[in-house]
Amino acid sequence: MTHPLRIALAGLGTVGAGVIRLLDANGGLIAARAGRAIEVVAVSARSRGKDRGIDLSAYAWEDDMTALAKRPDVDVVVELVGGSDGPALTLARQALGGGKALVTANKAMIAHHGMELAALAEQHGLALKFEAAVAGGIPVIKGLGEGAAANRIERLYGILNGTCNYILTQMESTGADFGGVLKAAQDLGYAEADPTFDVEGVDAAHKLAILAALAFGTAVDFGAVDISGISRIRAADIAQADALGHVIRLVGQAEMQTVKGEHRLFQRVQPVLVAKDHPLAAVDGPTNAVVAEGNFVGRLLFQGRGAGDGPTASAVVADLIDIARGNAVPAFSLPVAMLEEAPAADPGNRLGRHYMRFTVADRPGVLAEITAAMRDAGVSIESMIQHGHPLDGLDPVLVAIVSHEGPESAVAAAMRLLEGSPSLAEPPLVMPLLG
Repeated sequence: MTHPLRIALAGLGTVGAGVIRLLDANGGLIAARAGRAIEVVAVSARSRGKDRGIDLSAYAWEDDMTALAKRPDVDVVVELVGGSDGPALTLARQALGGGKALVTANKAMIAHHGMELAALAEQHGLALKFEAAVAGGIPVIKGLGEGAAANRIERLYGILNGTCNYILTQMESTGADFGGVLKAAQDLGYAEADPTFDVEGVDAAHKLAILAALAFGTAVDFGAVDISGISRIRAADIAQADALGHVIRLVGQAEMQTVKGEHRLFQRVQPVLVAKDHPLAAVDGPTNAVVAEGNFVGRLLFQGRGAGDGPTASAVVADLIDIARGNAVPAFSLPVAMLEEAPAADPGNRLGRHYMRFTVADRPGVLAEITAAMRDAGVSIESMIQHGHPLDGLDPVLVAIVSHEGPESAVAAAMRLLEGSPSLAEPPLVMPLLG
């Protein structure tokens, strides 16, 4: 093909402006690799007059971004607005329904509506690409969907949120508690003014749901992801993990389990203790990393910058190059009709060691109550450490327990036995150990 690939860009924030800068800076190289030029013909954003540090005079401006989907001079719509619903979803539907390929960095939209959009793309013979939606510039979508396509993926896990990883590694290096490190991360621009989606694990869960669908050939099922975040992690937890030879990371995990011949999908985002000799332990700051274990290729590690204008713009343009080349693969590697509807797996049968932290009143009988619950639930205690020395006998103290390997159902049963106990100042914090 000799005619350019003509794109319309919705959203001119950090990533949208980065896409224009990248196409300007590397246009010749991109055209050579794509087999034709990639040209922006139209743009849309909330404010026309905002200074974005780029020259937009060469592009048509649409105040209504849905008009981009109707332009006859556009081949591909690039959606960089964000949000699982609303204008972004409307634009995506109109673009694919109107004969335009779609490239998006919108993980929330793909996690919630990916099956609908993939089916719409197939119906019209169009490309739906979303490399930039997961792990920024790391080519993990392409790696799983193409590079590892000959393998059965047996397990997938990784660090999928740079904000949480930055906070946890800063807590390690400074000894500070969560609140102070979060504030510093916000001041530096690593955390949003409202960090809830990041620190409570929702952002990572969006990405995990997408990766799990690609890895295991299943329909995206965000609602089945078990989610917990890092806001309850304390400096004492970081110190205890270090003493055990571990670090704490927010990790998304997915694996397919077979129960009586039925496939069940386990998906969870939660803080875990990672052994210091594990590849994920060395992932620090705002970095992302994904580990996939294939039955022939073995362990694959994808690692790099998970956010920012450069990495995310790079992923967007890589998708555009694929479309310019005419590379046509289903959005989730398989046609939508072939994606399996796998019910959620029961995590109770998973075996492992667990770290349990209790915030308790400093009074006689508390430890006996906790250990009795462990005994009655069948949890074998490997070690127990008490943190804190209250001055008046009334302040709560921290008690940390590490279990021997056992079923997760036993740990859950112990937590139920202790639920509502007046000895506990707050609900226990439970984190598995990743070997």
